[in-house]
Amino acid sequence: MAAIKKIIVLLVLGLLCAGAALIYWARDPLVAENATPPEFTVAPGSSIRSALRQVESAGVPASPILMELLTRGLGTRSFKPGSYRLKPGTTPLGLLSALTRGDTIRESITIIEGWTFAQMRAEIGRHPWLRHESEALDEADWLASVVPGYDHPEGLFYPDTYIFERGTSDLYVYRLAHQQQLKKLDEAWTQRAPDLPYASPYEALIMASIVEKETTSEEDRTRVASVFVNRLRQGMRLQTDPTVIYGMGERFDGNLRKRDLQEDTAYNTYQRAGLPPTPIALPGQVAIRAALHPAQGNDLYFVARGDGSSEFSRNLDDHNRAVDRYQRHR
Repeated sequence: MAAIKKIIVLLVLGLLCAGAALIYWARDPLVAENATPPEFTVAPGSSIRSALRQVESAGVPASPILMELLTRGLGTRSFKPGSYRLKPGTTPLGLLSALTRGDTIRESITIIEGWTFAQMRAEIGRHPWLRHESEALDEADWLASVVPGYDHPEGLFYPDTYIFERGTSDLYVYRLAHQQQLKKLDEAWTQRAPDLPYASPYEALIMASIVEKETTSEEDRTRVASVFVNRLRQGMRLQTDPTVIYGMGERFDGNLRKRDLQEDTAYNTYQRAGLPPTPIALPGQVAIRAALHPAQGNDLYFVARGDGSSEFSRNLDDHNRAVDRYQRHR
């Protein structure tokens, strides 16, 4: 009987020592502070045992056996799939916590105000950590999937920085940017100034895209919007170069000529009255706000001063003098 008690005591002591050793190991950093953080991926549907093997095979010095004992002791039942980067100083407990919470690597993509949709699509298309599912869709299916109810994608995406996990579908970024643009536009539309010459929020978006391309000066945007609003109210043509350039597409070589202004296209606002049929770029929130809250005034013309700002005029004579001064340097 005394021998059995000794065996039991020894077993208990052994278990306590093993537990203490496991706890000590669980608190010891896996990666030194000055080491390059290893990366690994846990595949969807992986069991805990399979996930831990994937972690080890990626070069993380975490014993799958000890990690599994630790997960059982803590009652962990599953890990979240995705790509992970082990930060220097991370302990086995920290690794387990990251896998349980799903602290996966986040990537980002930035869409710039004033970009055309073609520029946005090119940027998304070359992002290495997106899954490019949209490439398999034809134009009709793409539009129906991403911007349902619209026949043209231009202007319908909010310029911003979007965060996503590695392997996320590019359709997620498109849809999120589209939803954000509609949200910003709807919010601005409900608070718009009275008596604006827009029949719908979409027309306001078209105007915002023109304002976005005409000036980068936040101070001037409401006055630029006012010029175009005043022209619409008076039945004058907008006569804005960015719409002509957009209508030329890849034919534009950086030099806008007189014959280009005389060519009749759907986007040539020198030849056609009213707004063009679609936006011409991706307008940001400031441009949208300017289109829906234009400055009060009677300006009908403006010309770039060359320093980022614009000179505004109420009549053609004053405008011509401004053109001579700032463009022809007379």
